[in-house]
Amino acid sequence: MSTTAVTPLTTQDAETLVAAARLAAEAAGVTVSVTVLDAGGHLLAFRRDDRAVLISGETSTRKAYTALQLNAPTADLVDLVKPEGPFHSLPTALDRPLLFIAGGLPIHRDGRLIGAIGVGGGAPEQDHGFATAAVEALA
Repeated sequence: MSTTAVTPLTTQDAETLVAAARLAAEAAGVTVSVTVLDAGGHLLAFRRDDRAVLISGETSTRKAYTALQLNAPTADLVDLVKPEGPFHSLPTALDRPLLFIAGGLPIHRDGRLIGAIGVGGGAPEQDHGFATAAVEALA
């Protein structure tokens, strides 16, 4: 097991992630909300476009939280919570609600989980793409 310290997600990193996600969304003509959480689930950055639907703020935050807690893209979890899925009760089992809609991604540095990003406002596949563009911009 490695004891090497991994640089945590910084506010500058968070601003880079938000800017890249918004740039990708803007290029697609979509207004979004973007949430970035650190490894402890604490808010590092949030931005809602002026014309983004209000609920996108909540969905972006829940997507980020879900991706962080399960260390997986929310797009990969959708089938697991369907009625016949192995985690079908998970969305309602916890005090803090999870959201199993594409658009949330965990963020890793040197193989370690350092945070997560969530994007809401577009179609789920679009949100996933915007979040992916943001994580790639950070690399």
